Amino acid sequence: MASLDSFKCRRTLDVGGERYVYFSIPEAEKNGLAGVSQLPFSMKVLLENLLRFEDGRSVTKADIEQVAQWLDKRGKEEREIAFRPARVLMQDFTGVPAVVDLAAMRDAMLGLGGDVNKINPLVPVDLVIDHSVIVDEFGTPQALSDNVNIEYERNGERYRFLRWGQQAFSNFRVVPPGTGICHQVNLEYLSQTVWSRPETIDGETVQIAYPDTLVGTDSHTTMVNGLAVLGWGVGGIEAEAVMLGQPLSMLLPQVVGFKLTNRLKEGRTATDLVLTVTQMLRKLGVVNKFVEFYGSGLDSLSLADRATIGNMAPEYGATCGFFPIDAETITFLEATNRTDARVALVKAYAEAQGMVRDSSLPDPLFTETIELDLSDVVPSLAGPKRPQDRVTLETAKASFNNSLLKEYKVDDTDARFSVENAAFDLGHGDVVIAAITSCTNTSNPNVMIGAGLLARKAVAAGLKTKPWVKTSLSPGSQVVGEYLAKTGLQQDLDALGFNVTGYGCMTCIGNSGPLPTDISKTINDHDVVASAVISGNRNFEGRVNADVKANYLASPPLVVAYALAGSLHVDLVNEPLGMGHNGPVYLRDIWPTQEEVSDMRKASVTKATFADRYSNVFEGDDHWKGIEVAVSETYHWSMASTYVRNPPYFDGLTKTPAAIADIKDARVLGLFLDSITTDHISPAGSIKAASPAGRYLMEHQVRPQDFNQYGTRRGNHEVMMRGTFANIRIKNQMVPGVEGGVTRHYPSGEELPIYDAAMLYKQEGVPLVVFAGKEYGTGSSRDWAAKGTKLLGIRAVIAQSFERIHRSNLVGMGILPLTFEEGMSWQTLNLKGDETVSIVGLGESLKPRQTMEAVITSDKGRVTHVPVICRIDTADELEYFRHGGILQYVLRNLAAAA
Repeated sequence: MASLDSFKCRRTLDVGGERYVYFSIPEAEKNGLAGVSQLPFSMKVLLENLLRFEDGRSVTKADIEQVAQWLDKRGKEEREIAFRPARVLMQDFTGVPAVVDLAAMRDAMLGLGGDVNKINPLVPVDLVIDHSVIVDEFGTPQALSDNVNIEYERNGERYRFLRWGQQAFSNFRVVPPGTGICHQVNLEYLSQTVWSRPETIDGETVQIAYPDTLVGTDSHTTMVNGLAVLGWGVGGIEAEAVMLGQPLSMLLPQVVGFKLTNRLKEGRTATDLVLTVTQMLRKLGVVNKFVEFYGSGLDSLSLADRATIGNMAPEYGATCGFFPIDAETITFLEATNRTDARVALVKAYAEAQGMVRDSSLPDPLFTETIELDLSDVVPSLAGPKRPQDRVTLETAKASFNNSLLKEYKVDDTDARFSVENAAFDLGHGDVVIAAITSCTNTSNPNVMIGAGLLARKAVAAGLKTKPWVKTSLSPGSQVVGEYLAKTGLQQDLDALGFNVTGYGCMTCIGNSGPLPTDISKTINDHDVVASAVISGNRNFEGRVNADVKANYLASPPLVVAYALAGSLHVDLVNEPLGMGHNGPVYLRDIWPTQEEVSDMRKASVTKATFADRYSNVFEGDDHWKGIEVAVSETYHWSMASTYVRNPPYFDGLTKTPAAIADIKDARVLGLFLDSITTDHISPAGSIKAASPAGRYLMEHQVRPQDFNQYGTRRGNHEVMMRGTFANIRIKNQMVPGVEGGVTRHYPSGEELPIYDAAMLYKQEGVPLVVFAGKEYGTGSSRDWAAKGTKLLGIRAVIAQSFERIHRSNLVGMGILPLTFEEGMSWQTLNLKGDETVSIVGLGESLKPRQTMEAVITSDKGRVTHVPVICRIDTADELEYFRHGGILQYVLRNLAAAA
């Protein structure tokens, strides 16, 4: 690399006998960037990135000056920059299709006469296999081993493909199954806070030091913001471009300062805090913004507490939730067995750059600020459908009853129904899933030990979980499993049915496994509003389990408590959890104190545990080691495969792109309301035999019991496009009153599955559009929400507003995102779905964020000219769109390079 260094800020730093080159922000301030020491810490990370990569083309002196000028309007003026993350993180759901695309690009490169070895990650990539294990077995000592065996049986083909990628691509590491959730592995092992690598500058090889930054193919990549690592989730499409050396085009963000004061009171957890933060920030509105935490309250928050808050940035809508480097950062790096040399470098680098948070220093300047007194936080849950819908534990019972009446339209809220072959009945609000799961909380020893201590006291008091509750525990890493075993708390959790079911992201993403047959039958026969209480970050309808309508987020101790109570109709503050040896037992009787939790954490969470558990992190177990793969530069695709198929994105690719055709007389495939999530759009969860995807698999001799789930079949576009917009809870207003992925085909008016209608339109040569409301595409960074949209033939999505990642992914797949002007929607236009839509001006004159016109013609021939805003936001995005997608753009550039 070679920076132009316009601000003469390249310096050296001697640490422990090693000399590092770095780009000094204090020196840049002296040499022309006035005031940058007042920037938020997260903005300093972006500034350093631009200083280091200044090349006069993708990063110019003017681009760097924009960061200093940010202080004038605090990000309220749109300025584009090119950001180059240090590395990429993937999990296997999103990682498999990314590797599939890389393999397909190698084939396409051959077709263009280029060098296949140019298709290789140019920045470090870590893929952690954590999303494929399912809670099939639970509540037994064999649950973990049984689920692992089933996982390898189901996913052998996918895992062979990843093993091939591990040897075929350089700069690419795979963390095998059973290690833990990718975000926790990232926090505990992969991240370094300050990164370093050898570079050649002016003919001399030197070590460059710079902030650790990343993008990940999972929206909860933001968890690592708690370790002062700036990163966020992107779609697999963007991640692949970053891997292949492309800068990430972004707008300089507004930065909301979140001030924390005082400390949490006794009995309050980090989960209660993050649910409060999520509610506050959703109300404020922080979509596309950075949030940075500051104030004296940070002094009382552990690194794990900070990571809990950082993790849920997608839930409060921000790009990231950043915590600066301070003494707690250093303590965590030391405690998790980072090398002495790395810890010394982090200390020295942060001091030299003015990147250390210290309560004695002036606060940074923010776009706006919000404040929370930590002592005001109270025990909380969030539900029944959204993470921001916080309710206090005190009001949870009344809130749920209100939802039963108003949202679920239940008249007899106390009705109960018999269960075949069981000595119990079921009613509305009964907790049928209680899961300690997800990166949000299983990274946090305070709440995990708290759950174990509560279980210990519950067992001692004589309490048992209700027999209709499916209990599970999926620790975030083997370190968690180690300290729960060492303290004996796992035995207490086992006694209540919370046996370890797997080390991975399970119930929170829908890998909850099936409910017992008779319970499932009762729920569906009587339309029971069953509930789940999970320690996760997502509770969107249809996500956790198809049988469960009401989903609540809660801390791990509260998950155990609700498993004991068995129902949301129980007021955990004022009513007993159950009858124990000596009468009624209340939650307050068994809730552990902060001192009890702290003492056990200090004794059991040790540096030696981290050293042991991460000593061979890339080797895997005997299952992984036993997978054999052929060594080859290109992948040998199997036409019989139902897991991994060569995608059609590069079919007929030419060295130069054709002109983009205008959209003429498109039909409407869907009319959607607000908050349509990527869970609604993207294939997720189980595959029904009667669905288009199920029919496809059966046509390929796959039995329904071997369908697996959509997430594991992301490498097969044929399955995934059939599952796009097929969520069981999605509501297409073209078919009012109906749930599920259906639409009407016009002009016939026939009601069809969305996939079937899209293929019929394709045969007819008719392009498609989708209309939606506010916050379209919220949720996980699911690339298939965009890929599936593309393969269905949808040319444009017209919404009131978009979630950041999904909007970017649409552009990355060559789909046009458009927004209505303020105050306008498809409802105000009285659209029914039988209209045709034309959008012109997609040729050379198209510009980022320009106002365009959608011409909508009703079935009666009435023509309406509707102004819409092009949400291709940057010049780079416009290039991607003109090439038909970001991968086509990258591939053509690599093929053209000498």
